[in-house]
Amino acid sequence: MSEQMKQPLPPVLAGPLLRHTTFNRLTFWLVGSCSLTLRLRLYQEASGEPWLDRVLTEKEVTRIRIGTFAYLHLIDVEPDADLPANTRIGYDLGVSVAQADGNGRDDESWIAEWAPYLCLPGASRPDFVIKERVDRLAHGSCRRPHSSAADGLVRVDETVLEAGEDITKRPALMLMTGDQIYADDVAGPMLRAIHSLVDHLGLYDEVLTGSSVSDSKALREHPDTYFHREKLLPDIHSNEALVERFFGGVRKPVFTTASAHNHLISLNEVMAMYLLVWSPVCWPLVTMEPPALSPDDEAAYRQQQVAIDEFVAGLPRASRALAHLPTYMIFDDHDVTDDWNLSALWEATTYEHPFSRRIVGNALVAYLLCQGWGNNPDAFDDVMPAIRELATSAGRSGQYDPSLQEPLIDRLLEFGQWHYNLQTSPRIVVLDTRTHRWRSELNRARPSGLLDWEALTEFQQEIMDEKAVIVVTPAPIFGVKLIEAIQGVFTFLGKPLVVDAENWMAHRGAASVLLNIFRHSRTPQTFVILSGDVHYSFAYDVRLRHRPDRPAIWQITSSGIKNEFPHTLLEWLDRINRWLYAPWSPLNWFTKRRRMRITPREPEGRDAGERLWNAAGIGMVELDENGVPTDIRQLNSQSGGTRFLKPRRGN
Repeated sequence: MSEQMKQPLPPVLAGPLLRHTTFNRLTFWLVGSCSLTLRLRLYQEASGEPWLDRVLTEKEVTRIRIGTFAYLHLIDVEPDADLPANTRIGYDLGVSVAQADGNGRDDESWIAEWAPYLCLPGASRPDFVIKERVDRLAHGSCRRPHSSAADGLVRVDETVLEAGEDITKRPALMLMTGDQIYADDVAGPMLRAIHSLVDHLGLYDEVLTGSSVSDSKALREHPDTYFHREKLLPDIHSNEALVERFFGGVRKPVFTTASAHNHLISLNEVMAMYLLVWSPVCWPLVTMEPPALSPDDEAAYRQQQVAIDEFVAGLPRASRALAHLPTYMIFDDHDVTDDWNLSALWEATTYEHPFSRRIVGNALVAYLLCQGWGNNPDAFDDVMPAIRELATSAGRSGQYDPSLQEPLIDRLLEFGQWHYNLQTSPRIVVLDTRTHRWRSELNRARPSGLLDWEALTEFQQEIMDEKAVIVVTPAPIFGVKLIEAIQGVFTFLGKPLVVDAENWMAHRGAASVLLNIFRHSRTPQTFVILSGDVHYSFAYDVRLRHRPDRPAIWQITSSGIKNEFPHTLLEWLDRINRWLYAPWSPLNWFTKRRRMRITPREPEGRDAGERLWNAAGIGMVELDENGVPTDIRQLNSQSGGTRFLKPRRGN
């Protein structure tokens, strides 16, 4: 065993992340190297004495063992009295670890001892604020670790630092609107770190049914495991008729991403990925020595290592942002795999193959444990017993019992409560646009609608008679029309996968129902739509052409947190889109949204007419007491940014 492996593990490997936070409930996500006894202390303002101090009970901490030295803790606490509004509330977690001889417990250690990087300068603990209304929020999507762009979560930390004690300048919360990880697009050094962490923590292995490798341990040792995983991924060549219909006769894997060379497969790989993208603690535990590679792969590895090193350097500040702001998340495709559920034919192809079904299912299990659970813990009460039973089975043998893993995956593939809403002011409704698809009845290869009729009806009931609502949908409802038109052309030619032809207007039924919701007499007067997905940022003012006073709609898109669109290509698309689809253009009358007047906001400091902002960072929106946006900004990852200007009269 190496000296690195002999070193004792830190008690806390990742977290705490501050998740669902209300006046009467606090939720934290944390991963420890063992089962931890936790004491929570809460402090009001600069008070020296905690006004809440108690050891958390078994009811308040749910522990899921995911490896020999890895325990996920979901902390869900209801304080004895409501938490104060508009006040900085300090919190601390005391950690106790059982002694090896079982005689008593070690002394408690606190956040300033085991995660000092989570404390702001001059502070001895993190803090948070619960605001009476959402006056300011941060939002973004698409955090790809090996992108050459800097990490937008570091800019979120900068925002918290700049706010200081002025809580009006601190965001009320942060909404992460998709692609918090890239399970399908992984750098070689990241995969190397994942495998090292899996071995170091003893993250549980699994049998891989339907694969050319027997289990996840054999997967890590396979000669094609680095940069050539497309050879290991499921292939549909056995069904030539399906190949002909789905891929135009071209033999192609089920997983359609162009970056599948290091696609995550096993559950322990995805869980390790979450630990490595949210915490700096695990990186000193892993080896970064490259595996045996070909000269071309070795060159790619070295190039990616530079970006990964920069990503790791920013993790302490990214983690601090996640510890200070209540953070809510929803998946998009890359959290699982590119083009996830794009069409009915994609679903049939993927879920009928046991190996591809397992890959998608593993990503969903990891999403539940690391993202979904913290959004709305109550939604998963019926699922958690099966999760615990699976974890217990692995605790006995070091390998998940496939007779328990497969039924759990089947259940999650049918699970219908990934979406959620927050009883904030204004109300926030977060949509699941991945698993409630409106499948095409005419051609299974055509893109599915992002929500089916039932889900759209439920959405309408959720927002009925609200004065204002914030809607989170990973893909923009009102996107760049030229790009949507290009996607439509490729769909017509039978190649929707080539351009990721997923947008709200791609399916006639879903688009029609959604637009009718906006025209309903009892719909909210104010809609703020927050989106990501596209790797560039923009803001639109949207009104009904024949009733411009109600509703008032803002489409605000921030993407990516750590990803960018090819710059030259986007400049041309932006320019051509301005020529063809200006608000006054007659071409708008040939689109599904022709009854809407969509007026783009121009980024401040750019040439007149430019609409799209292409720089990684984070979106920041300020809202008045009626939920109307008063300031829409995109903050660049490192410094600077832009404000999206209100449209000039006559536009």
